[in-house]
Amino acid sequence: MSTRPAATLAQRKRQVVSDELTGAALQLLARKGYDAVTIDEIVATAGVSRRTFFRYFASKEDVVVRFLADLGAGMCAALAARPAAERPSAALRHAVAGTLAACGDHADRALRVVQLILGTPALHARFLERQAEWRDELAAELARRLDLDPGTALYPQLAAGMALTAFNTVLARWSGSDGTEDPAALLAGAFAVLAPALDAPQGTATA
Repeated sequence: MSTRPAATLAQRKRQVVSDELTGAALQLLARKGYDAVTIDEIVATAGVSRRTFFRYFASKEDVVVRFLADLGAGMCAALAARPAAERPSAALRHAVAGTLAACGDHADRALRVVQLILGTPALHARFLERQAEWRDELAAELARRLDLDPGTALYPQLAAGMALTAFNTVLARWSGSDGTEDPAALLAGAFAVLAPALDAPQGTATA
């Protein structure tokens, strides 16, 4: 007899608990600040035990990392879904735009979380750590799309790094303006600057 339905139900239950913990933690952290919030406050708000919390997360930082992981996964998946013949600058811009749009769908919470991350040294460090993984994933996808050798071609890592620099710049401007600047317009401006380098023929050169 297949156990797939039971496993799927268990996964759904875990996801519900994880989402509740993440939501409670982000709400508290954004409102009170990273250092002021304790794990006891998070579990009380979420209505679970400390034991349950540590079943899902190793620390307060890890709660925020979940938010970051979702952003990166969406960006790489969006790049993979772009048309094969699309210019690299356009494909990368759309991939990053999708992630920013996801923030916009929950603008109030996302803005406070981004401000929390950028303003908290420990969280900012984790953000940059996570972005190193995103860069490698984006570079691997770019190498696949352009039929380049990921071990020797310079372009994929450089292009992925430029796209993430644009992403970071837009996030910083958006959060610094307290959400008054339009991230889509900022992103379009950033990629207008980057497009000539991203689409240049020499971009496919190898080391």
